[in-house]
Amino acid sequence: MPHAPSPASLRPTSAALLDVLRAGGRRDERLLHVRELPAREGTQADWPGWADTSLVAGYRTLGVDRPWEHQVVAADAAWSGRHVALATSTGSGKSLAFWLPALTSVRADAAARVLDPGRIESVARRGSVLYLSPTKALAADQLAGLQRLLDAAGTRDVRVATCDGDTGQDERRWVREHADVVLTNPDFLHFALLPYHRGWSRLLRDLRYVVVDEGHAYRGVFGAHVSLVLRRLRRLAAHYAREGDRPPTFVVASATTADPATSAARLVGVEPDDVVTVSQDTSPAGRKTFALWEPPVVVGFDASSTAGPSDAPAEGREDDPTVPTTVDAAAEHPRRSATAEAADLLADLVIAGARTLAFTRSRRGAESVAVQTQDSVRVVDPRLVRRVAAYRGGYLPEERRELEDAVRTGDVLGLATTNALELGVDISGLDAVLIAGWPGTRMSVWQQAGRAGRAGADGLVAFVAREDPLDTFLVHHPEAVFDAPLEATVFDPANPYVLAPHLCAAAAENPLRSDDLAAFGDPAAVRGLLDVLVARGALRRRASGWYWTHAQPASGMTDLRGSGGAPVRVAEARTGRLLGTVDAASADGSVHDGAVYVHQGRTYVVEHLDLTDHVALVRRQDVDHGTWSRSTTSITIVDEPADGDVAAGREVVERNWGPVGWGYGPVDVCSQVVSFQRRRLPDMQVLGTETLDLPERTLPTMAVWWTVPASVIEEAEVDVDELPGALHAAEHASIGLLPLLATCDRWDLGGVSTALHADTGEATVFVHDAYPGGAGFAERGYELGATWLRATRDAIARCPCHDGCPACVQSPKCGSYNAPLEKAAAVRLLDAVLAHAPTP
Repeated sequence: MPHAPSPASLRPTSAALLDVLRAGGRRDERLLHVRELPAREGTQADWPGWADTSLVAGYRTLGVDRPWEHQVVAADAAWSGRHVALATSTGSGKSLAFWLPALTSVRADAAARVLDPGRIESVARRGSVLYLSPTKALAADQLAGLQRLLDAAGTRDVRVATCDGDTGQDERRWVREHADVVLTNPDFLHFALLPYHRGWSRLLRDLRYVVVDEGHAYRGVFGAHVSLVLRRLRRLAAHYAREGDRPPTFVVASATTADPATSAARLVGVEPDDVVTVSQDTSPAGRKTFALWEPPVVVGFDASSTAGPSDAPAEGREDDPTVPTTVDAAAEHPRRSATAEAADLLADLVIAGARTLAFTRSRRGAESVAVQTQDSVRVVDPRLVRRVAAYRGGYLPEERRELEDAVRTGDVLGLATTNALELGVDISGLDAVLIAGWPGTRMSVWQQAGRAGRAGADGLVAFVAREDPLDTFLVHHPEAVFDAPLEATVFDPANPYVLAPHLCAAAAENPLRSDDLAAFGDPAAVRGLLDVLVARGALRRRASGWYWTHAQPASGMTDLRGSGGAPVRVAEARTGRLLGTVDAASADGSVHDGAVYVHQGRTYVVEHLDLTDHVALVRRQDVDHGTWSRSTTSITIVDEPADGDVAAGREVVERNWGPVGWGYGPVDVCSQVVSFQRRRLPDMQVLGTETLDLPERTLPTMAVWWTVPASVIEEAEVDVDELPGALHAAEHASIGLLPLLATCDRWDLGGVSTALHADTGEATVFVHDAYPGGAGFAERGYELGATWLRATRDAIARCPCHDGCPACVQSPKCGSYNAPLEKAAAVRLLDAVLAHAPTP
């Protein structure tokens, strides 16, 4: 039987929940800092005079007697035709601010048809609204909320529907012909609506509002893609608009972020002065207790010891390593993993009756936390096992909906999840949130933390540090978590690798004219890229513009989410039952032949990965081991992109710190998964290694690099045997620290280090963006090179381990089993390099 959410008066206080984590004081040494965030009173305002009275009545029926002040400010701006950047906290009621003007507009048209049905305009005109979210789950959640509102308002004249890749053709036809409000995602816009815009001309002609929800999710390469999709949308809306019509108003709703107007303007393709910012949150908030938590040193580990690896258990690995830490480095893995620690904390909270989300950094991490939590609660009360589950991308839609409903009703008390639940699916009434590992940005931290104590109740948040340079730094420097400014949302629509296919798509939708170029960036730069596309035969130039003349749709040239192609379906070989999906980019390393695949705690072994049909066939089998793949990587500097290369115009830039060289520019990164290991769980003993025959993958991207000549290596007293390990250690640590300076996390980056690189002729460390065409992260490293390397050097030197550990120089994604690594030599090398840095 579902368990109804507890009323606020019966819910545990945040102080009581913190006592649960502390376990009667037995874990106090793990609690490094507690910050109490005070409750906030709400400030209400009157309903706007223009608001539809039936909608207002509907909101009141649902319990919203008066709106919050920020909701009215944003709604007024949108109603007046101003683009709006609405950046307030999780649970602050952003949806009312955009649905009130949008639905009022649609209902006004409906009323006009009723009052004067004989006028041609009354028949032909029916205002439309487009709602975009980064996930299908969020669109479905908004649809349910809209239907509740319209039912409460007693209105039957607003037709609302979702439409995405899962929508059947008959239903899709009804949406095209009749829907007033269409809820979808940027992928559907790119692949289905814009290329076939003539079928959607009714919606585009009378498009009044475009809502871009969770705008902070559109960062990096994905953000650049979505920005260009929205520019194509604006172009087609203008094409179909009647003379004198007001262009559609965009409302970008996002988490609290730095400079929301600039980010929203870049996303939509307008000037920042054309965007009204609403960032003063006037909704009430309960008190939050925010704890910074560092897992304990593994029993038996002695930081002053030089004992061999057998002296320390190998328990506590990183969340989702592509490969594990080496056995030889086991003694230098002093702390328990964040996933194991989060599983214990989640179990205690579930036993205490607290409704809790545990955010993990990976799909494997979510499955692991859920299984370990179930094992722990089974000992106390076997009935609690079914009240713990995992939630992640790759599950089937119906499975995700069931889990969301179970959390809402309280049937599931503890849910281990990836950031799939970071976005605004309405799951309120939660008591606590665990964040196992830094999620990449402060924006994400506060989004995840906002799940605790929603609807004005108190809540507990605990950030559990991984053994990672950045996580370690943050739990020991609370000011970097609580007092540092939020990041701006960073993306670059001018990235030629991103822009080129969208120019082709725009030309396929309607031939590009010279007047169109400014919508896509600097007209001169856009024209230069069009010349490249003409030279490559992608477009044809005529006096009237640029044309797409190929039979295949141009939208197929790019993948908005950078996943590297169609997802790989995971299916049972015996029955054909579909279990889930895996992103194409990670399939080689996670569902190769022989890999162990985990789904809701059940293990499957991959029998065959078919890259042609994009399917991995698995068999159900209980196993006592996991699998970790090994890859090789090489990197080549693209010094002079050819005229037909979209990297043309992005040449290498260089500078020098005396003998130390710095560079930034286009590179080709070639990688290949070559083998995998089976390791027994939980002690990680190697059971065997097998080779794999998988294709080499090439990633054209942008990188920053620094070179070290022989003279500086001599200054550092690093010998020839130590050099590869010193460079490798510096590479790992620098990747871990770059997120302090750029809006990214280490999974957005890659690296290569070598004692002698063919293109530079010297020892070189490369750090590259992990996205085709780059994402601006490596460029940030180039701009702040001295600050970056100083933070890297300090993180390594400050770590108490002897030879390197995951808190300093080991990486959870190293393709060579974290070997070789030379911690002390890395510090000496970085000291020698920084000795030539310009004075700050």
